[in-house]
Amino acid sequence: MSHAPTPSQTVGPFHGYALPFPGGSEVAPAGHPGTVTVHGRVLDGLGAPVPDAIVETWQPAPDGSRTGLPGTLRHDPATGKVIGRDGVDFTGFGRAPTDAAGHWFVRTLPPGGAPYICAAVFARGLVHHLYTRVYLPDLLDEGTKTGDPLLESLDAERRATLIAARTDARTYRFDIRLQGAGETVFLEFS
Repeated sequence: MSHAPTPSQTVGPFHGYALPFPGGSEVAPAGHPGTVTVHGRVLDGLGAPVPDAIVETWQPAPDGSRTGLPGTLRHDPATGKVIGRDGVDFTGFGRAPTDAAGHWFVRTLPPGGAPYICAAVFARGLVHHLYTRVYLPDLLDEGTKTGDPLLESLDAERRATLIAARTDARTYRFDIRLQGAGETVFLEFS
């Protein structure tokens, strides 16, 4: 006898109803001159887009502080619903839903004290969300293009799945492949 999976056995596709919030992709304060955009697509093992995933990001502030600023998500005083960020403070946290083509983005500030942005992916069919890192190539050691113990522990092909491609002065592309050829390196924490 086989049983159908229950919500405790799989993530989604229901998370798209409650997790996204207005401005979740806008981590940098509105109009900040140092803003960069990190974007890409979430793809399944066949290279097809995952249209109902969520990519959460966490990172230190440009000065390297890791505390973030609490309370930058405003709530409607009457309904209690989240109405978005205040547009002024940097929290270091982003939550970006994917669109029908699997595309996601965050507008943020370059992290200080680390050459990467931490990311977690929530998608249908996953029993647990997946953790990875988005390395910004300009922040890596110029000589080795690593300077990071995790990157140095990987062969070149696997390392490349963690390094975003710079597409212009303020934009980076980082596709997340859940499995198959070019699968993104995912991290396990215990």
